[in-house]
Order: sequence, then C-alpha cells, then structure tokens
Amino acid sequence: MKEENSQLRKHLKPTLSHKLRRLYHKNRLGFLGKNVFIDKDVSLLRYPNNIAIDNEVVLKKGANICACNSDAKIAIGNRTTIGFYTFIYASTNISIGNDCLIAPFVYIVDSDHSIEKSVRINQQKNKTAPIVINDDVWISTGAKILKGVTIGRGAVIAAGAIVTSDVPEYTIYGGIPAKKISERK
Repeated sequence: MKEENSQLRKHLKPTLSHKLRRLYHKNRLGFLGKNVFIDKDVSLLRYPNNIAIDNEVVLKKGANICACNSDAKIAIGNRTTIGFYTFIYASTNISIGNDCLIAPFVYIVDSDHSIEKSVRINQQKNKTAPIVINDDVWISTGAKILKGVTIGRGAVIAAGAIVTSDVPEYTIYGGIPAKKISERK
C-alpha cells in the first residue's frame, strides 16, 4: 500500500469568494477564528450567534451546522476539518475539540424524538443530551454520533458506525451500534 502525505490544508488555496464568505459569516457567528476556510454551500443555520469556530478550521462544501434553538451551542476547535455534506445539529450542546477530522456525510445530532404510543410522534418533545468530541478524533465517512455521547481523545470512529455510547480514549469503534474493534497503536 502506498502512503503519501496529502494533507488537505497544504492544498487549500483561498480565493476571493472564500474570503468574502468568511467576512459574511464573521458578522453572524458568536465567534469566528483566524484563517477559517468556508467552502461554498456551507450553511450556518437558525441561531448562528450560538456557533463558535476556532482558528484554522476547514468547513467543506455542503456542511450544515445548526444551533436549533436559542439555548443550543456549538463549538468547533482549532484545526478541525468538517467534511463535505456533514450535518451537525445541536438542540443543547455539541463540542468538537482541536485537530479533529470529520469525514464527508457524517451526522452529529444531540437529540431524538420520543416514541410514546399515546401521542402522535410529531407532537412529542425531543430528548436531548450534549455531545463531546475530544481532541485528535477521526470520524470516518457516513458515521452517526447520537445524543449523550462523549468521544475520548484520539479515538477513531469507523465508516458507517452509529455511536450511541461513550468511546474511550485512543480506541477504534465501528458497527451498528458501534463497539470497540481495536485500539490505536
């Protein structure tokens, strides 16, 4: 297997349109750090003033980041990359650490619907619990991180995994529901 260092940041060339998007969002967000790369078709939704994005973050095309109500908070740490068409929806709090890689088509949501039989589903309240993703985490393509989960420092989430419980530091989790499959060495 051939290995090569083709880190994304080395190949990013911000254009005037990237700089204009950054300027536009700087006035809308609660915080926007230095050298943040915001690709086209990125949506920062509903309560953007409750979203904090630290330095050198990369938001790839089609990412949706939504503070769903006036109390919801989202924080994204330094040098984290949010992949193509990734959805991050907070009803309470989602915190993503520094130096994380979040691949395309990842779904991170801190709430779900109640399913009581006696009440129509569309009339039931959401159940919410914060999500914490610590530093140096890699979440692979198509993974889903659900309410109440804490992902430990240095953990890896395999492609397509559905994470419903906490993930310890430096472990590799995969499957549906996600379970430990290995450890980083």
